[in-house]
Amino acid sequence: MQDLSRGDGVALWRQIEQAITQDIAEGRFEPGDRLPTEKQLAERFRVNRHTLRRAMEALEANGLVRIEQGRGSFVQEHVLDYALSERTRFSEIVSAQNRIPAGRLIDSATLPASEEVAERLNIAPGAPCIMLRMLGAADGRPITYGNNYFPADRFPNAAAVYGEKGSVTEMLRAHGVTDYRRKLTRITARMPSEDEAAMLAQPRARPILLVEAVDTDLDGVPVRYGYVRFASERVQLVFDTPEE
Repeated sequence: MQDLSRGDGVALWRQIEQAITQDIAEGRFEPGDRLPTEKQLAERFRVNRHTLRRAMEALEANGLVRIEQGRGSFVQEHVLDYALSERTRFSEIVSAQNRIPAGRLIDSATLPASEEVAERLNIAPGAPCIMLRMLGAADGRPITYGNNYFPADRFPNAAAVYGEKGSVTEMLRAHGVTDYRRKLTRITARMPSEDEAAMLAQPRARPILLVEAVDTDLDGVPVRYGYVRFASERVQLVFDTPEE
């Protein structure tokens, strides 16, 4: 238990906010850690839950914690700077910030290309394409959740290679594409669906960033079309423009 000063002019909820802030600053709770339950914190500070909730709301407003309905309260992770440039590589971006990248294949399918996919990949409508639905994480925390499409005739083993390597770059390289460039990036924001919120482990009340992108090989031939959802509270999209 932790005694609070009563009657000295500082509200109890403010003292709780300050105490938890100090816990985080001194490393007793690390980024991503789940905080003790509301009941445990109320017992620690010997206050009612209304007082505790006001303190937690202040911590959330200050960006120190995030409160997820039904899951609890967590120490907010450091925001990842995600550079969108001519050369955008998930693993390189995450690794450059001393975090561990990981890619996981959720599912895959060979589909006839829709009008939209065909236009982006410069293939005939109805031509076979391979869809990979994948999750990208940094230090085990979901960052991206995307649907990516590849021409099936050029990347016949896309699902198997990505499933093994967990990297689009490595999958393309295995099919002879040694380098590729970003041709199109379009960004919108919206609220997530139930599936998107679950995959990104975030509340449905928080928006996601939707990035639509086309990558081409060095000859300008499209190799990937995708739309990737980003957990907006965990990333900061940065546009890396080349120097003139």
